[in-house]
Amino acid sequence: MKGHKFNKGIFRAYDIRGIVADTLSVQDAYYIGYNFAKKIRDKFKSVNIVVGYDGRLSSPILEKSLIQGLFDNGANIIRIGLCPSPMLYFASIRLRAEGAIMITGSHNPSNYNGFKILTKEGSYFGKELSSLMKIKAMPLIHGKIHYYDISNSYISNLVSAISFKNNDLKVVWDPGNGSTGNIIKKLIKHIPGEHILINSEVDGTFPSHHPDPTEEKNLVEIKKTIKKYNADIGIAFDGDGDRIGVLDSKANFVSGDKLLLLFAMDILKKKPKSKIIADVKASNLIFKTIRSLGGTAIMSKTGHSLIKTKMKETKALLAGEMSGHIFFADEYYGFDDAIYASIRLLNIMSQGFNIKGFLEKFKNLYSTPEIKVFCEDSYKFKIIDKIIKITSKKYRDVSYIDGVRVNLSYGWWLIRASNTQPAIIVRCEANSKKSLTTLIKEVELILLKFDLKLNY
Repeated sequence: MKGHKFNKGIFRAYDIRGIVADTLSVQDAYYIGYNFAKKIRDKFKSVNIVVGYDGRLSSPILEKSLIQGLFDNGANIIRIGLCPSPMLYFASIRLRAEGAIMITGSHNPSNYNGFKILTKEGSYFGKELSSLMKIKAMPLIHGKIHYYDISNSYISNLVSAISFKNNDLKVVWDPGNGSTGNIIKKLIKHIPGEHILINSEVDGTFPSHHPDPTEEKNLVEIKKTIKKYNADIGIAFDGDGDRIGVLDSKANFVSGDKLLLLFAMDILKKKPKSKIIADVKASNLIFKTIRSLGGTAIMSKTGHSLIKTKMKETKALLAGEMSGHIFFADEYYGFDDAIYASIRLLNIMSQGFNIKGFLEKFKNLYSTPEIKVFCEDSYKFKIIDKIIKITSKKYRDVSYIDGVRVNLSYGWWLIRASNTQPAIIVRCEANSKKSLTTLIKEVELILLKFDLKLNY
């Protein structure tokens, strides 16, 4: 047991993730479970841990090994089987578990997998997560294992949130062969309107497209389907159902920050002065509009664990990221659930809300999507540290909440290190096409200092 070594690179800022049979092994799963059971026992005495997994081909064998590790250190394991991550979060609350582990590679390619971990106190990340690398040999204390089907309870909870005023909506759904497929099939039977479902079969090879609904290249099929059926809206999910991608009736993509503002506007009508969190990649217009509506706008670091923690600290009712994570504490549990977000969105649309008209707010803004610049994991944070030194001398209005966000009179740009991929993330926004070009060139020159090319 003392001889096991992890690849340190799989321990990210807010989850564990790696390439199966390369940086992440089946043995790793065992020791993660073994160590986590010990941590939970030390903290809470009781060791009830919920385990779920996504549809990746490697997930079942990782689940088996993880459960063995938990079992060998005395955990009472509640298996909920194949599920989206939000269903695991839901189960951990409903079953009052001390801990929960979701086996998922999220939006990464099919050869990736990993673990999202939480306790009853919240997300398990940062130093707590990296502490799982330290292995202490202990006598085996066998626990218990049982299976619990919570899917009907989860679906029932989603159905209870439906409050349609118009039953004529036509919706295209794309689970992208991810683990939301089985849930969406059952859920749409309870939702008024007409529903067209594509790529609903769970398949860990993701034959339809890469499981990230925030990249336009992955939305080709859903765009065609929206136009074919003259649908009112298209909704897509990532591999484990905590990210949402939305398209309007003309198949225009609605970025995560715009979607957040849409929800914020709805909440602020009912609950003025609410606190709303947006991540550092969000448009300036999001923050300005929330404030103009009487809300408190808070900028946060990117990352689902970091944002959930920030929500608890600030008692915010809503939070969101450009990446499509939407977190509702308003009438919900405060975790990122793309399926629940889709229900809230359809409720708003059923009241006559026009997304295409809403997007007009942004017509005078010119922005890039999230641009990913490949950079080795071992190098990316060092680059950001050097860029911080460069910008601190050159610019007056700079935010270092997460990476470097430079604010200028005609726009802003952001450079930050991804916590989930070997990449540096860039985003720019300006008040004209010409200004956007200027911002992009500025970022290009900075990245060239480190032999990195901005392909945009």
